[in-house]
Amino acid sequence: MLRYIVKRMLQMIPTVFGVILITFILFNVVGGSPAQQVLGPHAQADTLESFDEQRGFNKPLFFGFSTTTRAYADSDFKRTAGDWQGMEGVTWTNGVLVLATGGEYRLPVKFALRDDCEYELEIEGRTDGFPVFGENPLKLSGEWKKIRLRFRTLEKIIPVDAPVEIRSIRLRRRLSNPFDSQFLFYLNQLAHLDFGMSHSTNQRVSKLMLDGIGPSLMLTVPIFFAGLITSVMLSLFCAFWRDTWVDRFFVVLSVALMSINYLVWIVGGQYLLGFKLGWFPVWGFESPRYLVLPVLIGVFSGLGAELRFYRTIMLDEAHRDYVRTARAKGVSRGGVLFKHVLKNAMIPIITNTVIAIPFLYTGSLLLESFFGIPGLGYLGINAINSSDVDVVRAIVLIGSILFVAANLLTDICYAVVDPRVKLT
Repeated sequence: MLRYIVKRMLQMIPTVFGVILITFILFNVVGGSPAQQVLGPHAQADTLESFDEQRGFNKPLFFGFSTTTRAYADSDFKRTAGDWQGMEGVTWTNGVLVLATGGEYRLPVKFALRDDCEYELEIEGRTDGFPVFGENPLKLSGEWKKIRLRFRTLEKIIPVDAPVEIRSIRLRRRLSNPFDSQFLFYLNQLAHLDFGMSHSTNQRVSKLMLDGIGPSLMLTVPIFFAGLITSVMLSLFCAFWRDTWVDRFFVVLSVALMSINYLVWIVGGQYLLGFKLGWFPVWGFESPRYLVLPVLIGVFSGLGAELRFYRTIMLDEAHRDYVRTARAKGVSRGGVLFKHVLKNAMIPIITNTVIAIPFLYTGSLLLESFFGIPGLGYLGINAINSSDVDVVRAIVLIGSILFVAANLLTDICYAVVDPRVKLT
């Protein structure tokens, strides 16, 4: 078995890497600019640039010799003069920016450029003269042409003896290391167990998750075990008294429980048991007493589906040949159920149970939100509402990795409970 475990763990490496890659793409590529999601569309350019700098978003995604800067947005002048609008000596005609003869024009950046970096300016233009960028003549001609200029200090463009027509301008920050990318920055963070900073609380995401995982597990673990034991025992009762009023009662009960919406359980439980009868507190996390009501709601709300699932498994096993053989040998009905049926039903029970384990750490979003329990579910809801990208990304990533690990644990449990399963 040890050989199989090592083999599966090695196979998990590319799977986990794929999970990390997909998570990176979802939050860094598909979702658009994380800085604008968090700070809003009206945030100042220097504030957005500072946010990107702290979190590595101002680098190429995977590879590159240059990257964009918010100091100057790419301009193609087809519809407007952009930031050049209103500058003395600048006109805009038919999608072309025109710099008048003899004028001195500085690139209208939104904030000062860094003095420790080299920048590249790409200009598509034409002229019959010899404009100068700093002390260097621009190599333009009467035909449209793209040129690239590298500099460290922002210098002036001086058309000395003829107007300069410009179609587009792009500004890029040069990189000394083409592999200094967002993805490698993200991998480096994960290697140091650093999930970034929460924008809404200005705290380390790792600290927030450590603070929240305790309350979440205190809520979800009792729900998990209480629900599992209750549903399995009731399903055995249904199999023991199948086709009797006991079996039919639990079938009707499970369908009724499945038909009630989760929110109805929460609101009804808080109103009746908490507000009207005063048996339980309805908000806070000051003692174990505050967890009793949400645990009860969590167990009963999921009992219907679990009971029907496990009842089907037990009844399916109860009609197997080995059950008839055991009965023919004089084994009691209780012995058949608990020694034979339950044992052979462990494979689907383990499958359903172990796969649910990774979701225990995230807590219950609705229960934690409605009862004020400061767990990871409550943290996740607040992070989504406040567009706290680093928190949401960390919760999704860890949940995905735990799900991959749970599949390995499921195979190991198969071999433990069923000698017919061989791990090779």
